[in-house]
Amino acid sequence: MSTPLILAIDQGTTGSTCLLVDSDLQVRARSTHDFPQHFPSPGLVEHDPEELWTSVLKGIREVRAVMESSGEPHEIAAIGITNQRETSLIWSRETGAPIHKALVWQDRRTAKRCDELKARGHEPLIRERTGLVLDPYFSATKLAWTLDNVEGARDAAARGELAAGTIDTYMLWRLTNGASHATEPSNASRTMLWPLEGRAGSERAWDLELCDLLRVPDSLLPSVHPCTHRFGETRAVPGLPDGVPIHGIAGDQQAALFGQACFARGEAKCTYGTGAFIMMNTGEAPVASKHGLLTTVGWQLGDVTTYCLEGSAFMAGAVVQWLRDELKFFATAPEIEAMASSVADSGGVVLVPAHAGLGAPHWRPDARGMLSGLTRGSSRAHIARAALEGIALQVGDLVQAMIADLAATTSSDDSNALRLQRLRVDGGAAANNLLMQIQADVLHAALDRPRMLETTALGAVFLAGLGCGLWEDQTALTNAWVKDRSFEPSGASGEIEALRARWNEAVRKA
Repeated sequence: MSTPLILAIDQGTTGSTCLLVDSDLQVRARSTHDFPQHFPSPGLVEHDPEELWTSVLKGIREVRAVMESSGEPHEIAAIGITNQRETSLIWSRETGAPIHKALVWQDRRTAKRCDELKARGHEPLIRERTGLVLDPYFSATKLAWTLDNVEGARDAAARGELAAGTIDTYMLWRLTNGASHATEPSNASRTMLWPLEGRAGSERAWDLELCDLLRVPDSLLPSVHPCTHRFGETRAVPGLPDGVPIHGIAGDQQAALFGQACFARGEAKCTYGTGAFIMMNTGEAPVASKHGLLTTVGWQLGDVTTYCLEGSAFMAGAVVQWLRDELKFFATAPEIEAMASSVADSGGVVLVPAHAGLGAPHWRPDARGMLSGLTRGSSRAHIARAALEGIALQVGDLVQAMIADLAATTSSDDSNALRLQRLRVDGGAAANNLLMQIQADVLHAALDRPRMLETTALGAVFLAGLGCGLWEDQTALTNAWVKDRSFEPSGASGEIEALRARWNEAVRKA
């Protein structure tokens, strides 16, 4: 008898990972391939869709080769997709060729357009309808920019010749050879075009008023289905047989929350990837933020939608990459832990990682990265430690805002609800023990790190497995979640408060 496997495609900002996972949630094969980042000018970040797709195909071929070499009979029961959110592109319906490189979530080229819309008083409407702030981070202004800056694009869109979407939609299009143009609510909710109360599966559920305001024709946009929907079947994909169902899709941060088994209201996780993303399950009702966070869809299973509060820091692992690639501090990213551990503290140095602007709760796309507190005695080790502290302090700002929002919806006699008790952590940088200890100290809360850090891919695996019937409900994932290590706060509150004071002053200057 053949072993049923789930193929997860985790298409991230700097690379694509493919996993083959069995019904016991054990990883049987893994492959990761990076792809180039394109920076046409400061503040602009692009991906070549063909390079991105090639990285996925390499991963598919390699994990299939691992299973073939094992000699074990197997079949791919379903494919799950998770993806970098907000990154978006437009392509030809006839040829599948993109009309421009994809504009990455970090791209800031539409900041002026967002400022114009704010000045005309449109942000409150967008916030009320979508739970988002008016910022270049999100997809709608990126799509409008592409239509306005590629010759003939708006006319072609009017003729129905073009299709648009986030990366999950593009992956689905390529996997099905153009047969499926679709997405699901977690990705749709990051476009500024999807209403929070929208329900996947209904006709024309996109907000037509916002489509008109933001100049994105709804005819470009994909259909929207629940996260475990059968989105299509593979067709003409090198390395895969035709007919494999694509059964689960979610944006990367929602998939990570799902993969961390945060199924109850109030449970939260932080993913340390290119950026740092903290997300808290708020249940079946959206919680409006008064403190600069985002209200977003977590996932929709059947007719039931789970909502979240989210805060995003644009630079986390990317700060370490910057120290490695641009400043040549070390040869490999993991080396930062030893370097930063060689000093007792940062020596008063503060690094504000605002290289791509500041996200929540500040929302200042014009902010820029800054080093302060340098002396003649400042070393690479002090700067490296300040970089890790900067990551942790950004997350600290997000948690403070999240607790303030939750306090407004919680009875005052429930003191535990007014502070974060525990946080589940994942992502590549979560393997850095020093960063995790600094984070626990900054938050005055315990951190739980799972044995499997690739929880984003695990979320896609589980959604696909639920969709194809490999698992009946979320109990299997709850039982499979295994803790690797906990990090308890050290109790050095005085030092942390002094660090926070230096941080707040540096952020104000940045």
